[in-house]
Amino acid sequence: MCRRLDPAVLQGVPALGDAPLDVVVQHDLMAVVSTVSLAVFGEEALRRNLEDIAWLEETARVHDEVVRAVSRCAPTAPMRLATICFDDAVVRARLREWYVDLAHVLDRIEGCSEWSVKVLTAPTDQAIDDGAAPAVTNGADYLRRKKLLAERRSAHDSSVAEAAGRIHDALVLLARASRILPAQDPRLSGHRGTMVLNAAYLVPDQERAAFAALVEQLGTHDDRVVVDSRGPWPPYSFAMLEAR
Repeated sequence: MCRRLDPAVLQGVPALGDAPLDVVVQHDLMAVVSTVSLAVFGEEALRRNLEDIAWLEETARVHDEVVRAVSRCAPTAPMRLATICFDDAVVRARLREWYVDLAHVLDRIEGCSEWSVKVLTAPTDQAIDDGAAPAVTNGADYLRRKKLLAERRSAHDSSVAEAAGRIHDALVLLARASRILPAQDPRLSGHRGTMVLNAAYLVPDQERAAFAALVEQLGTHDDRVVVDSRGPWPPYSFAMLEAR
């Protein structure tokens, strides 16, 4: 859902289903839609398809490409993947129902993009564990060494958390809004190290270069952490409206 979109920009953009993208207009709001088959997107079929990883990945990719194409040209509030309306009248009804919320969201995100910044612990575990510690010759030495290493690791974790907090505090100064997200499981994210910050930032486009430069500076300033930044993206974290 968006406003002030030139429908011509949708030409050639792939859509879900065989029909091309279309625009439904209600006052100054617009919904970008495509016609799909209920044999694929009906309630029962959709429940089955959402369990098919290959189908889900392809559908999410096409949905994201549409969102990106629209958001490059107009402030855009993405709907949840596979949001189904039975006809244009239902789409217009939703635009009327959500008008105030949509207007507020579009005002907030206009002229902005989303950036993802993750702060992870640097691979220093071995250095922490191999530092000076009492030699182990008996049970008491073992317990003392174990306590010392636990204290050392706790101090390290606290200092890393403080570093992540300083990075976040610096980045929010260039952002219109921010969100702290749950840390990702490294088995899913592919990142090494413990994730101590997973945040999204809504950055005005005129601050894009300054934000990227600040992220790079912060990432090289502290060898205790690794800073992973991605973007700019459509502002999913700040504009998503859930179907009601």
